[in-house]
Amino acid sequence: MAEEKPRLGRDVYIALAAVAWADGNLDREEADAIVRMALEEGLDIAEIAEIEAATKDPIDLGVIDRKNLSKEDRLFVYAVACWLTRLDGVVSAAETDALNRLGEALKVPEKPRAIVDGIAQEVANRGDDRPSRYDLVGLRRAIGDRLKSAQAKKDGE
Repeated sequence: MAEEKPRLGRDVYIALAAVAWADGNLDREEADAIVRMALEEGLDIAEIAEIEAATKDPIDLGVIDRKNLSKEDRLFVYAVACWLTRLDGVVSAAETDALNRLGEALKVPEKPRAIVDGIAQEVANRGDDRPSRYDLVGLRRAIGDRLKSAQAKKDGE
């Protein structure tokens, strides 16, 4: 029987909304991307409603409960946040600050942050970076593959 991946919870998507709001504007495409990811994750209707509300009114980047997030999950969330900040073509100082706060809240060190940001850009560059077509599954797979490769190198040392 395949091991079921822990799902990303409501707080993760609310944190992504907070990062997207960091520049004072969360456009419809960014909001749709966040809600679509939550729907694809299988969150219940009450959680989806809370996430939708977070995409309609600015919220602060609160404390994220990391206890149910694997390293891969935390890297994925950070990568998605990086991608969201670039959707409008401009990454503001407020968005950069919000990304830094998210990275700290997720306990993702600087080097892995840069790596997953690069992976998010690679995925966007090889396909369509519009929220309705961005390859979130491919992003998650690429991060997982990179982690496995790094672990294999580490184990081979």
